[in-house]
Amino acid sequence: MAQTLVCSDFIMAISRQIQTHLNKRDFDAIEDEWLSQTEEDIENLDFFVGVARALSGTGEEERARFLLELLDDQLQQQGRWTTRLNLLRHAGHLLAEPKDLHAQILKSLKALYGQQKSFEGLTEKLGLHRGTHDLKKTWEKADRLAVLINFDVGASVLMEGKGAGTVVDVNFALESLKIDFEIISGMMVGFRAAAKLLQPLPDDHILARKRSEKDALKKLVKSDPPALLRIVLESYDRGLAAAEIKADLKGIVSSQGWNTWWTAARKHPQVITDTKGRQSYRWAESTEDASEVAWGRFEAADPRGKIDLLRRDGAREPALAQRMANTLEGIGARYALGEAADRGLAFEIWCALERAGLPPEDPSWTPAALLAPPIDPRWVCAAIQDRTLRDRAYTLVAETREDRETVFLELLSGEDDPRLLTWLAEQLANASEEAAAALGSFFDRLMSQPRKHPAGFVWMLERGVEDEALRERNPLTFLRQVLAAIDDETFAPYRAARMKPHLETGGTVPRLLAHLKEEHAEQADLILQRSPALEDYQRKALRTALELRFAVLRQDSSQDQPLYALRKSIEEKRQEFQHLKSVELPANRKAIEEARAMGDLRENFEYKSARQRHEYLSARVAGLNHDLSRAQPIDASELAPTEVRIGTVLHLKGGDGPRTITLLGPWESDPDNGVISYESELGQKILGNKVGAAVQVGEQSYTIEAIERFEA
Repeated sequence: MAQTLVCSDFIMAISRQIQTHLNKRDFDAIEDEWLSQTEEDIENLDFFVGVARALSGTGEEERARFLLELLDDQLQQQGRWTTRLNLLRHAGHLLAEPKDLHAQILKSLKALYGQQKSFEGLTEKLGLHRGTHDLKKTWEKADRLAVLINFDVGASVLMEGKGAGTVVDVNFALESLKIDFEIISGMMVGFRAAAKLLQPLPDDHILARKRSEKDALKKLVKSDPPALLRIVLESYDRGLAAAEIKADLKGIVSSQGWNTWWTAARKHPQVITDTKGRQSYRWAESTEDASEVAWGRFEAADPRGKIDLLRRDGAREPALAQRMANTLEGIGARYALGEAADRGLAFEIWCALERAGLPPEDPSWTPAALLAPPIDPRWVCAAIQDRTLRDRAYTLVAETREDRETVFLELLSGEDDPRLLTWLAEQLANASEEAAAALGSFFDRLMSQPRKHPAGFVWMLERGVEDEALRERNPLTFLRQVLAAIDDETFAPYRAARMKPHLETGGTVPRLLAHLKEEHAEQADLILQRSPALEDYQRKALRTALELRFAVLRQDSSQDQPLYALRKSIEEKRQEFQHLKSVELPANRKAIEEARAMGDLRENFEYKSARQRHEYLSARVAGLNHDLSRAQPIDASELAPTEVRIGTVLHLKGGDGPRTITLLGPWESDPDNGVISYESELGQKILGNKVGAAVQVGEQSYTIEAIERFEA
């Protein structure tokens, strides 16, 4: 066991064997151990410094110095200057006097950094030639030099928010660096801030090479996609997500060519995919290393995880794929003999091996065999998690099982995928009358208890757009349950994308109104009034549509009264009604769909504008339809102008002078030109008056001088 001694800021460890030699004062043995270590691992300063200090602690300072000098000579001869600096830092006091040690520190620094353009300037600026006896200060200056030398002229650096850049000047007087970034040139960064703001980039880092070898990297996009990916992945000591790789290659790989390049690049057998947490990628040292990593992940995964890894990593090399397939085949064969849920997994394993081109040789657990009598296929199908494979299983049931109708009916109650629900429903609808009737009962159960099968109810809502027979089954219940479900947290996963669109024009809810009977009208209107799921504009549009269909809901007392208008006005309003209905509303619906496709409806100005336009158009169409239904033409040719009637012209005297008033309908009203509506306050006052009667127009008093027919 190692003994650990703490000296200053350095931890030194000496083995029990060295401690034994010290206790016996067997220094020859210690020297042998020292020399052996220099041959095995000359970088192991923990050992060398620990032994030297232990020797010094036992009075053997000269021996310790001798051994350290031997080591120091070897480090210099081998050019291991960084290790030599660490040796001087932690054992320099055993090697030399402070003044001599200072000179050795400078010698090592010059050997390490002397070829850098900024070395002499930084050495002078930091004062490394001064204060030779203050070794603490010397080491602080050396550490400062080691940081700043990374930002020599020509060095590549990374700065958050600015990206990669190149140091183009070092100003010792101003103690600052001048850096050119892609987005800004000539940016100044002070020496003190450099270590915090700038990250040095090795010359082979992708971000550095983008600045110095951009054209060469672009050629790799087509000529060698994996080589370009390798440059990116080896630039970091961690795995990278696809988004990070794409960001680093911006300007090298075009956005249009990304998918093609990425598909080709990541297929290389040395690319390792890590799926723990976020999916990331790294480059293995060899194909064999990558395969072993992939195999390790495969061994640790559960059976379905193994299926996924066979699909993703099996293509690395045939041997790895076969190794994975052999393991999965053994698992599948065992699961095929188990319960129904296990058989579902066995089904998935067989299909995965088949897809990989490595189907099992044992025919006893083929997909068809796993679903064959006396097995109950319902539980096997329900245990298959992959939608595409459930589709295959359903098809096998349809082809091989005589009890398929019973099986499909029960599978409906557990299926969540809308496409498979549609497939099952079509199989039943096109089978026997009994199967079709059972399908109808299934719809009734969904309508009465939607919370028991939320996915099925939402699918039925979507199906209602095209399936008129479904809308006719029980439209009032369907309407009530849809509006209740949208406000139910059970349906939260489906609410925004799959349910709320069916409240709009063209969705299932507006279409349900056409199938309601008159005795249900008031209940339906009450449901619409009280539903918290509806926006105000949706509520108004649905209630308006309901009122237009059922006269019993129209509360306006004027709705049964005729609306008098000139034939010309009636025709103009009819043309406007037809234009709104056949041109404006369809165009508006298209605009709503296009705006909805643009994304988040809460921040979608185009969608809100289109919805407001829809509200206006719907109200206008409803109002015109209502007014045209009670419009009556004004025929003044039959009038006896003995009193004021609709379609007469009044000649007044008094007030500020003679005045003429024509009494017509609200569609002709033009008060500025003397045409008033019979529905107006003044029109109601003058109706029935005869020649000689006094009338009040505004603040003026007039007398009816004459009455005549209006000539259109």
